[in-house]
Amino acid sequence: MSPPRIVLASTSRYRAGLLRRVLDDFEQIAPDVDEPELPGEPPADRAGRLAAHKAEAVASRLHDALVIGSDQVAALRNAVLHKPGKVEQSREQLRASSGNIVDFYTGICVIDTRTGRRESALDHTRVMFRKLADAEINRYLARENPLDCAGSFKSEGAGIALFERIESVDPTALIGLPMIALSRLLRNAGLALP
Repeated sequence: MSPPRIVLASTSRYRAGLLRRVLDDFEQIAPDVDEPELPGEPPADRAGRLAAHKAEAVASRLHDALVIGSDQVAALRNAVLHKPGKVEQSREQLRASSGNIVDFYTGICVIDTRTGRRESALDHTRVMFRKLADAEINRYLARENPLDCAGSFKSEGAGIALFERIESVDPTALIGLPMIALSRLLRNAGLALP
């Protein structure tokens, strides 16, 4: 069997940057899927379902690829924190997160279109925010403008200063792609990694 194409079912520059840590050659294809919330669906289940849905959407168009789907859901007391899109929504999210715990669930799904084999994993990361004053929130938003990030921060940037601590098995999961679990799934699919 010839080596497969590696396809990231995402246009995220954050996920692509993480994948480049272990792979030099891969493609990115937008999954073009709706991401509906299902009534009563726990955030962890939503992350896993959407990761699989994204991988399936791209895998259905290919026959010689390992397709990687991923999705992250941030939740404050089970209320989903979406990508804010606007500064005021970011400010509101950070005020709500201040002094609280935000849970991040990052699902991944790898589909081998040559064999139909699929494997999934789910990472759970807990972020404990310190108490944040409005002035701190405003300075952070002016510095980093995290409007495309669930939870309104970038832990790989200045957002790290917003926390008391992070509890995680894999620090890359918080950025959007749990590389420890993904490396295991790719090795299980026969890919040689460092």
